[in-house]
Amino acid sequence: MCALVVGLPAIRVLGVEDDPGEPLRVHVETTATVVGCTACGTRAWLKDQRPVALVDLAAFGRPAVLVWHKRRWRCPEPACGTATFTETQPAIAAPRAGVTDRAGRWMTRQVGQGQPVSAVAGELGCDWHTVMDAVVAYGTPLIEDPDRIEQVSALGLDETLFVRTGTWRRRSWVTSIVDVTQPAQLLDVVEGRTAKAPSAWLEARPAAWRVDIAWAALDLSGPYRKTFNDTLPDAVQVADPFHVIKLANTRLDDVRRRVQQETLGHRGHRDDPLYRSRRLLTKAHERLDDQGEAKLLSFLDAGDPHGEVRMAWHAKETLRGLFDQPAEAAAGYLAELIESLLDRSMPRELQQLGRTLRRWSDEIVAWHQAQVTNGPTEAMNSLIKRIKRVGFGFRRFRNYRLRVLLYAGRPNWDQLATITPAPPP
Repeated sequence: MCALVVGLPAIRVLGVEDDPGEPLRVHVETTATVVGCTACGTRAWLKDQRPVALVDLAAFGRPAVLVWHKRRWRCPEPACGTATFTETQPAIAAPRAGVTDRAGRWMTRQVGQGQPVSAVAGELGCDWHTVMDAVVAYGTPLIEDPDRIEQVSALGLDETLFVRTGTWRRRSWVTSIVDVTQPAQLLDVVEGRTAKAPSAWLEARPAAWRVDIAWAALDLSGPYRKTFNDTLPDAVQVADPFHVIKLANTRLDDVRRRVQQETLGHRGHRDDPLYRSRRLLTKAHERLDDQGEAKLLSFLDAGDPHGEVRMAWHAKETLRGLFDQPAEAAAGYLAELIESLLDRSMPRELQQLGRTLRRWSDEIVAWHQAQVTNGPTEAMNSLIKRIKRVGFGFRRFRNYRLRVLLYAGRPNWDQLATITPAPPP
């Protein structure tokens, strides 16, 4: 009956320790009495038994430990190179594992669904490292499964902060590689935000897989443009509309701050007209009601004597209108806007915006054909940040990559019951 309660094949329950306040300790051994040498097949002799404590699933609302009295065998064949060996039973635990097989798979499922490692460890009465070692062993085959990444027609790249280290809190970044078609999938994360790591990742993929990528979404990032130029030369690059408008809003803010300094000689104060207009300026014009528009214009009349801020606001709204244009008119619309922005009479911040738009004009206009954005990549970054919050930050990239891919990389969880855990490093 005890063996049935334990629920493991080919085991015999030797006894149970039930000390108050301590995990339940169940002592077991295998039922095998005749074993052949793993090398030559000669019938082995029993040498001794050594207990190995394995963290198991909770039982009766209490943490439990399975104490496996593992047999050690000796080969009697003098010519055999295997002197002694220890029995293995994958159904109980993987070799050199600190947890039972079923506990390791359950831990991986819980952490992969976003549970904190510390919470899982607390439920099972073990330490953080025991759980994380099991997640690495069982989760690595899931995320490295070649079938996890299917064919992709539109790929996105974006950076997200990994960790701050050192006395000066130096920032380390990672790059998210995302299938931006619906439903979006986090394909992988690589260290750094230069072209080197994502280029190496893409070059490691099969050539046939890369050829199928028709669209490459990115923000206005030079390194990611180089990545796509080098590894996906046939893919059409698409600048993300959100980042294009964000750039225009940034230049608008630059003009507002400069005019504020030139007219009043200080940074914006609470009662300064331009400071009070800062949110209204970046809001979409169609979202302003009559009262909001009247308030904005009154602020500009009071604080923008030369009309520079008003000009930057109109430039931003004109750029927003680009994404309402039909595909056949988009290139001409953008070219006309760039020509206006590059006029020497324009504020220098708008001329800078015009030069940036000129460098990225092909990628910006490509949105009208592709209709893909880097929005799904930003969504994946939000899921990554959720795992960072749950984990209270990360220091080791291996654990970071594993946990975010288990959570957002869409592994095949049906395979968890059948995979062979990766051996410990």
